[in-house]
Amino acid sequence: MPFLLQASSLSVKTDRLFLASVAVCAALLMVVVFFIVYFCVRYRRSRNPEPVDVEANTALEIAWTVFPLALFLAVFYFGWTNFRYLRDVPQDAMVINVTGRQWAWSFEYPNGKQTPELYVALGRPVKLVTHTLDVIHGFFVPAMRVKVDVIPGRANYVWFTPWLLGDFDIQCTVICGVGHSRMLSKVHVIPEADFKRWYFSDEPVPKLQPVSARVPAAERGLAGLLRAKECLACHSLDGSPSVGPTFKGLYGSRQTVMGPGGRSQVTVDEDFLRRKLSDPQAVQVEGYPPVMPPARLSERELDSIVRGLKGL
Repeated sequence: MPFLLQASSLSVKTDRLFLASVAVCAALLMVVVFFIVYFCVRYRRSRNPEPVDVEANTALEIAWTVFPLALFLAVFYFGWTNFRYLRDVPQDAMVINVTGRQWAWSFEYPNGKQTPELYVALGRPVKLVTHTLDVIHGFFVPAMRVKVDVIPGRANYVWFTPWLLGDFDIQCTVICGVGHSRMLSKVHVIPEADFKRWYFSDEPVPKLQPVSARVPAAERGLAGLLRAKECLACHSLDGSPSVGPTFKGLYGSRQTVMGPGGRSQVTVDEDFLRRKLSDPQAVQVEGYPPVMPPARLSERELDSIVRGLKGL
């Protein structure tokens, strides 16, 4: 499972906390090893044949009390804020019922459709409400960092927003019988337009294209950068409507903007894109809420995004 694979809204937060914990543990290990080696050399028997009593050191005792306490409180704070994020489901999330049984998964959508594999739309939040028909199971999507216990007689839930097109493994993490190893399924993340076409049709399951066909090579690098900057939370690459305008066909299009002089028509060119990305509040596009935060982009990242949007 590659780290920092930003496949969902949970990936960045989970990986960031995990890697920060690893870094802190590694730093503490290096400090402990350093002092072990230092004391072995500094106070070896050949240099100190006669032992000497060590008196109390108030400053040192305060330091090794305060520092672990501060470290514990920091870990608690980030763990608690991450937990709150996990439990705070967006209001527009699609609710999908997940049922586990020996030894398979099934998924029921709000319109009554049922599938043996999970289908979700790129960039759209999903709330999974879990149930089991028999024993305890564990619903786990490693790439998405999604994990929830499926407990008899109790509904549990987890939510995420998929950020990466593709097919991702679902596993059961609780030994639930002789067929536990075969309790596998898939999450299929597909473009929102394809998902809507399937959701409102009579097709039992979406007709999936290969991942390489669904994600054109020219868009992979752009999509990764936009996803890392959280641009795809409000914009799309496939022409589907969202909080903000779609990036597909945006370059060269005519847009109505609101400025100090009132409404005006402008052509989206390279200068417009750079100005909008650098200072979103300087130019407001009519029909969209003024909620775009400033994008923290280096000059190289800004050049890459503008070049990518010109090619869409």
